[in-house]
Amino acid sequence: MAETNPSAQHFLDLIKRSRRGKFKIYIGMSAGVGKTFRMLQEAHALLRNGIDVKIGYIETHHRQETHELLDGLPVIPRRKLFYKGKELDELDVQAVISLRPEVVIVDELAHTNIEGSKNDKRWQDVFEILEAGINVISAVNIQHIESLNEEVKGITGVEVKERIPDSVLGAADEVVNIDLTADELITRLKEGKIYKPEKIQTALSNFFKADHILQLRELALKEVASQVERKVESEIPRLVASRREKFLACISSNEGTARHVIRKTARLASYYNSKWYVLYVQTPKESQDKIALDKQRHLINNFKLATEMGAEIIRVQNSNISQAIIEVAEHREITTICLGKPHINLFRVILATNLFNNLLKKLSSSDIDLVILS
Repeated sequence: MAETNPSAQHFLDLIKRSRRGKFKIYIGMSAGVGKTFRMLQEAHALLRNGIDVKIGYIETHHRQETHELLDGLPVIPRRKLFYKGKELDELDVQAVISLRPEVVIVDELAHTNIEGSKNDKRWQDVFEILEAGINVISAVNIQHIESLNEEVKGITGVEVKERIPDSVLGAADEVVNIDLTADELITRLKEGKIYKPEKIQTALSNFFKADHILQLRELALKEVASQVERKVESEIPRLVASRREKFLACISSNEGTARHVIRKTARLASYYNSKWYVLYVQTPKESQDKIALDKQRHLINNFKLATEMGAEIIRVQNSNISQAIIEVAEHREITTICLGKPHINLFRVILATNLFNNLLKKLSSSDIDLVILS
């Protein structure tokens, strides 16, 4: 069978894109800013204008003003499942696709589905619905974005377990920030509009501190601004051609450093709307028969994380790490190489310095940038 030529493939991609549903995401700095409320308001507006809109999944969190907005909106029944002796419900993806509404509202984009579901994550359910040609409106909080995980933990002290790859936001046709000031959000919390009374004081003492909210608000505003900038760059042709960025994240079997490098590089690639790769150079001491099982497991998990975030994984075997990095960078036409900062002990610093020196010597005659991620 003959391969599809580039021009034909481009046309096929355009056809697929036109058939795919449109995707709108409401994003906020935290729970309680009004994302679900705004989605339901939009659903009513669409319904009044003759659009076939249905509620696929909404979580009102027992907030009265939000719950009241469900009145008059057609709701697709949820799928019932039994898990560990309890009856639980999930978004019924097949029912949505069978009913084929013009627009479906699907809340809690970062939600993890019950074990045994077709897809592990709700964002994967949403992509399936989009591929069926149905438009989706959804919502997520800034702390659920994968590449911001460490930054959010640094701000709040809480590691968010449910996360979405940055590529999910990148796939959205429209990203809208629901913004409140810190004072407005804290007032809503104290009035019982976010959590039940018994949870309010704990929330005020932890996640909902004013300085935390301000920093999360800044992250949300920056993220939406970046999304708009990327959309402008991709849709409006530039008069002057510029260098097309390609990032190479170089990781080792060190779990923490590797995850940090992956997330930081993902942020850079997302900002520049660029292709990026993750490179692991397997040296003889980490060959299949010598590498510790825990390191092998960490590597596999980090490869999975990087793939979910949109990277292409490259694994090579070489005793000379710097040489392997240069060869891959030249072959893939990389513009920026990203490395993790070495741990501070003498032996590692000596080794790392040699690695950096070798890289710098080889990169001095090229147009490739080297970034050390702290």
